[in-house]
Amino acid sequence: MDFLLMLKAAILGVVEGLTEFLPISSTGHLILTQSLLGLHGEFWDSFEVAIQFGAILAVMWVFRARILSVACGLMRGERSAVLFVLNMVIATVPAVLLALVFGKTIQAHLFQPVPVALAFVIGGLVILWAERRQVNHLPAVTRLEDLTMLDAAKVGAAQTLAVIFPGTSRSGATIIGGMFFGLSREVATHFSFFLAMPILFAAFLKGLWDMRKIGVVIENGVVLSTANLTVLFCIGFFAALVSAFVCVRWLLKFVSNNSFVGFAWYRIGFGLLILLSWQFGWVQWA
Repeated sequence: MDFLLMLKAAILGVVEGLTEFLPISSTGHLILTQSLLGLHGEFWDSFEVAIQFGAILAVMWVFRARILSVACGLMRGERSAVLFVLNMVIATVPAVLLALVFGKTIQAHLFQPVPVALAFVIGGLVILWAERRQVNHLPAVTRLEDLTMLDAAKVGAAQTLAVIFPGTSRSGATIIGGMFFGLSREVATHFSFFLAMPILFAAFLKGLWDMRKIGVVIENGVVLSTANLTVLFCIGFFAALVSAFVCVRWLLKFVSNNSFVGFAWYRIGFGLLILLSWQFGWVQWA
């Protein structure tokens, strides 16, 4: 198989792992990276979704103690464990329903570099607003155990923005939305990690199903066999797994003493760069 093609698969995996849990939009970065690398078609669209399984395993490993604690608590019927799972369900359902009903329409019209770049800029401005607001408003929820069902519903509503506007960032919507609704930065970040697990797993299953229905895949004039496609998936999966693990461990340390202002300026700068490159034809975004 073409080494360059395997390298591109690895690049997509690294981009997925490094951006999935940061408030900078993994979907937006993948759309832009896929366009820049010239990877188009149903296979690569499904590939981007399927390799998220690597990111899921990374965050599950980091939070394995908490996951085991909740599982044991459920078996013992502990109220805190039941409430935690219920909060996750409440916060997850709105985004899932929205994706099922409008997912194809949104993908057809908004999964393009320019709309994504606009979402980058707007999202950056919202993060700056949230961080400035956080200075003057003490968070009402400072422990994950204190999260109520109403809090979870509000975060779930915020998460739907990432479904409607690719480039918004699922993690960014949940973290910044949580901060707006009274969660501390640490609680909002941790809850975002847990919300990612069911969302990404559902996306992974959909990506695999879509791959199953894909016909002939041709790259650089060569027909890729099932074995070739499997190798590409494995490369992307392991690249996403390793990079996500590094990113999650780093972010957990980062949020304890830092704000998200740096991510906001990154989003704004990167989004403006994409818009300028499109406007002046520096890069032929597909």
